[in-house]
Amino acid sequence: MKNLHLLPLILLLSIVVFTSCDDDEVTTPPSLTVNTAEELTAALSDIYQNADAPGFAVSVVKNDVVLYQQAFGKADIENNQVYTNQTVQPIGSISKTFVAAAIVKAIEQGYFTLNTDVNDILPVEITNPKQTNAVIRVRDLVTHTSGLLDQPEAYFQAYYILPGEDLSTPGAEILRSGFGMQQRDPVGLDEFLAEYYLSDGDLYSLDNFAATEPGSTWNYSNLATSLAAFLVEAATSIPFDAYVETHILQPLGMGQTAYNNSVFSPDQLAKLYWDQSTPLPNYANDSYPDASVYTSSDDLTKFLLDMMQGAKGQSTTLFSKAGYEMLFNALLPAGITPSFLADNHGVFWFLQGTTIKHDGSDPGTTCNLEFSATGESGYLLLTNMDASTTVHETAYLTLVQQVDNVIKQFVTAN
Repeated sequence: MKNLHLLPLILLLSIVVFTSCDDDEVTTPPSLTVNTAEELTAALSDIYQNADAPGFAVSVVKNDVVLYQQAFGKADIENNQVYTNQTVQPIGSISKTFVAAAIVKAIEQGYFTLNTDVNDILPVEITNPKQTNAVIRVRDLVTHTSGLLDQPEAYFQAYYILPGEDLSTPGAEILRSGFGMQQRDPVGLDEFLAEYYLSDGDLYSLDNFAATEPGSTWNYSNLATSLAAFLVEAATSIPFDAYVETHILQPLGMGQTAYNNSVFSPDQLAKLYWDQSTPLPNYANDSYPDASVYTSSDDLTKFLLDMMQGAKGQSTTLFSKAGYEMLFNALLPAGITPSFLADNHGVFWFLQGTTIKHDGSDPGTTCNLEFSATGESGYLLLTNMDASTTVHETAYLTLVQQVDNVIKQFVTAN
């Protein structure tokens, strides 16, 4: 498990590029056509039988209609619990798109703008010691150009195994030895961020900061994302999770979505797997806004539908039309976002050619969500499989390329 603790932080760099892969690398058998829902189910069933995923769910949307929604495999192998469209699991960094929605909502409510200095919002000042006069704006946080960096050794101290979980299992040992997770009680978001960004904090280091001007250099940062979430909390005086519940989840009818998995019964939750013989214990994250939305395929499809309708100017459910435009407008000069990742950034969303997308991964969960910039078609894939090592990542990339291929055939035919 060499350098295992580094891989989830850079996983985005390799996973999001699957949409640019040559479709011929992983093809559907020549005899198989995927024109109908029945044929898509047959194709996905075949993919599942040859995949390492314990379970997965797929939802396909076109022209404001859910064309297809189906789940495959197991949410819990040991207890023979099937994976369904109502199965709840964490979605990793797709959670950042909910931070994006909260940021835009707070902007529309007049609390700040994309150009606001974050220190005009925060209760205490955060300064980059390598750029002491630099102004970090909200737009720098939401485009990963703030100069605030993730240091893996410190970042993974935000993760912890939940009290009461069995530490004697192989899965617990992987989280403890491979990721450095301890079993402990949670720490508040504000407290964790203070420990990382303030000079008297236990996690403070010069390595937490880049020696570049804000807005000039792209560095994917989970903790800077959670700092953006805390801006909403500081500006509104409402806890971030409660703000999202009120302004994002409730308007969309997302009753199977939360940041705390304790609100779900055990039979609602997918077990997360290192591999099909190694379930992981339940864990959580003090820096929860950046990676810890728990949701189902049913609920995330509601979010996908609204994002797609907003992209084509046909939704005002969460924001005004201008708010949706803000989400998906390119915010960076050309050449800042690494070209193998995307062409540009919206508010946390990756803009790649004619596709708007985000993916997510944490131990035992790897997911993808994408749609056309026109809002015409899109899909999501949720899995309770791991992609934290080279072998696991390759298995996931194979799965997602095959799923992407048959979904494209289905969307084209319908």
